[in-house]
Amino acid sequence: MNLLHSNDKRGQYPASWYAATATPAPPRASLRGEVRADVCIVGAGYTGLSAALHLAQAGRRVVVVEAHRAGFGASGRNGGQLLAGQRQDQQDLERLVGRADAARLWDLAEEALQLPKDLIARHDIDCDLRPGAAQTAFSRGEMEALHASADHLADRYGCDRIEKLDRDGMAAICPSSVYHGGVLDPASAHLHPLNYALGLARAAETAGVTICEGSEVQGVEDGAPCVVRTAQGSVRADHVILACNGYLGGLNKRVAANVMPINNFIIATEPLGEAAARVLTRDICVADTKFVVNYFRLSRDRRLLWGGGETYGYRFPRDIAALVRKPMSAIFPHLRDVRIDYAWGGTLAITMKRLPYLARVGRHVLSASGYSGHGVGTATHAGMLMARAIEGETDGFDVMSRVPATPFPGGPAFRSPLLVLAMTWYAMRDRLGV
Repeated sequence: MNLLHSNDKRGQYPASWYAATATPAPPRASLRGEVRADVCIVGAGYTGLSAALHLAQAGRRVVVVEAHRAGFGASGRNGGQLLAGQRQDQQDLERLVGRADAARLWDLAEEALQLPKDLIARHDIDCDLRPGAAQTAFSRGEMEALHASADHLADRYGCDRIEKLDRDGMAAICPSSVYHGGVLDPASAHLHPLNYALGLARAAETAGVTICEGSEVQGVEDGAPCVVRTAQGSVRADHVILACNGYLGGLNKRVAANVMPINNFIIATEPLGEAAARVLTRDICVADTKFVVNYFRLSRDRRLLWGGGETYGYRFPRDIAALVRKPMSAIFPHLRDVRIDYAWGGTLAITMKRLPYLARVGRHVLSASGYSGHGVGTATHAGMLMARAIEGETDGFDVMSRVPATPFPGGPAFRSPLLVLAMTWYAMRDRLGV
């Protein structure tokens, strides 16, 4: 089975609130015949579009091939949260890679946080960018751990912007009785993810990039030149970038061994009107401390956009709304019977260490994926790092590619069942509050 076609209609965005409110873009032509380029990029999500834009601005001839539509995958379906730091806590990174590389990873994360803001401003992308993100704790111990992490960032990295919130402080922003404080980062943000992706695509095309939609890649040959083949054409290029994330399929065995596709789901309620203040009193986004994270925010028309629940097979569940309503109702019992107007799923990709996997997987082939739910900024940044690496500036790419990567155990046949067992264990710990 192929995740590109398991849950979606060919060439169509899912029936999400994002698709219903996006600035429409006409379909682009498919790749036909043989085309020559300096760089061919596989995938028109944040990674691929950012790489394409930066390469075109450096004077490169760039062709992007996309199986469906620009922003079709996780880039157009995610929670829209632009968050600080790497996916792992900074103190954990220091233990993993040492203080020097951890410091570089922090600097790169701050670049990744700022880059989408700069691109949105520079290219006039209308995607409802709003500042502020909170992380919520379920216990005093979790709250104290979040506060200690904020203190560590202030003491060691000079990041003193993060506000520590006790139970009352969090309740003033997010009036749910289950939360026991947390932290608030005013530099993190949230946005309309599909409009952001479509804006990047327009900016890339303005810079001279050719985007071929409806062009599923069947194979990539590393050579001089490289050859990227689709059913109806091919691209010969000096460099190739794999920017497929959870939709990589069998294009590269090394990436597939280190990056695992999983499914995540979001619902959009009916407009809440004045009752939205019983969910959030400020226009920020929120994520909690559970292993299977709950994340939410209000839309511009005052709907609650709630993300949660994961599955690990090819097919989405038949009733996405019921799956996601359950954790939402645990946090906000008064919304137990609220109408759900949109429910959709998407495939993202994770790594064993929850850190992105950047690698040179051939003499002329680079890849970045596995953003583990942290992709709005990280994927955009990874695309820029790969563009810089092709231009000879490899420092940032090299730092990211040095992060230790652990392949998923079991190989293609067994890694999904093993992941289900592991996730079931962590989900039980979430329920027990362990």
